[in-house]
Amino acid sequence: MSSNRTNHPLPLTGLRVVEFTHMVMGPTCGMVLADMGAEVIKVEPIEGDRTRHLLGAGAGFFPMFNRNKKSIAIDLHKPQGAAVARQLALSADVVLENFKPDTMAKYGLDYTSLSAQNPKIIYVSHKGFLPGPYEHRTALDEVVQMMGGLAYMTGRPGDPLRAGTSVNDIMGGMFGAIGALGALIQRGITGRGQEVQSALFENNVFLVGQHMLQYAMTGQPAAPMPARISPWAVYDVFTVKDGEQIFISAVSDAQWATFCDVFGFADLKSDARYASNNDRVRERPALMPILRERLSRYSATELGRLMEANKLPYAPIRKPEELFDDEHLLATGGLADITLPDGTRAGQTSKATLFPFTMDGQRLGVRLSPPTLGAHTDELLKALGLDTGAVQALRQAGAVG
Repeated sequence: MSSNRTNHPLPLTGLRVVEFTHMVMGPTCGMVLADMGAEVIKVEPIEGDRTRHLLGAGAGFFPMFNRNKKSIAIDLHKPQGAAVARQLALSADVVLENFKPDTMAKYGLDYTSLSAQNPKIIYVSHKGFLPGPYEHRTALDEVVQMMGGLAYMTGRPGDPLRAGTSVNDIMGGMFGAIGALGALIQRGITGRGQEVQSALFENNVFLVGQHMLQYAMTGQPAAPMPARISPWAVYDVFTVKDGEQIFISAVSDAQWATFCDVFGFADLKSDARYASNNDRVRERPALMPILRERLSRYSATELGRLMEANKLPYAPIRKPEELFDDEHLLATGGLADITLPDGTRAGQTSKATLFPFTMDGQRLGVRLSPPTLGAHTDELLKALGLDTGAVQALRQAGAVG
């Protein structure tokens, strides 16, 4: 399986997207459209998107979410810069933004202003909250995880814990892209664009919706995941020989029978207390210590080999950095080379994860590495009809970089 589509044009080839985004949510939306073939132009401030220079857990933001894009540096605070940005936005099929409410209107870059001149524009706003009582609050992924029940569900009781990645930012950007694709289809029918809004808080509430309905169905509040009553008895992490860990499960009665046969647990298989999955769930406090003691004699590798040979679900416990060498990702083209644009490793090559689907049997690959700041400024301005002198004048005025 190739990571590059060579047989057919990408589905969004010919579509122009201009994004006024930063951090993760808006850039994710742009990356979805870019990977699917759109020309995506990232408008950055003169000093660059702040995520270019983040440390720690933010160091991967820019190279992860800005591939397949062009970069133009514009100072929106300068009238000449705002005018160029409006000209660029009006040339687009889709405009993306993820700033605070009313920010874009200050520069004439809001949906109302742009659609008055180009009714075909599709405008995707990424916000903390959809319009309502919370809309002017400052939101971050962690903020909405705390107020939206996800941190409560992830942590142990009394210890709310954010999820281990930017789930709301990433999914919020994906929902923005889904909305954009739907709007593009509708524009093909009506000839008119529209505004699409996606928000972190509403995304988070969607994620915990299953737990809300669990309460509606049972009348019992959902317990945090570490303390939940699992619907399956054998569905847990086991610490085994030499302190290694492995996730093991047997979620059906057929899998339980196979599990017992593989490990020689005939006494457990024949015990009426463990006959059905629901029986095993009720008896879990007695069953799990038995399984933990018996399986502790095996190494994680031995357990994995036995589980896989018998088609039983299991998983090694991996760290993110170990996935660079994952045999399945390498064999299936799930990782693609990019050139790092910033930081101490700028110019060096790394592998980046691709979207987890194929189109026509192929992965959507990397056509452009994450851009260096303003790498396409001159090219894009000249395409708008500005000659070399006009571009130089804008640069001397500090309006573009």
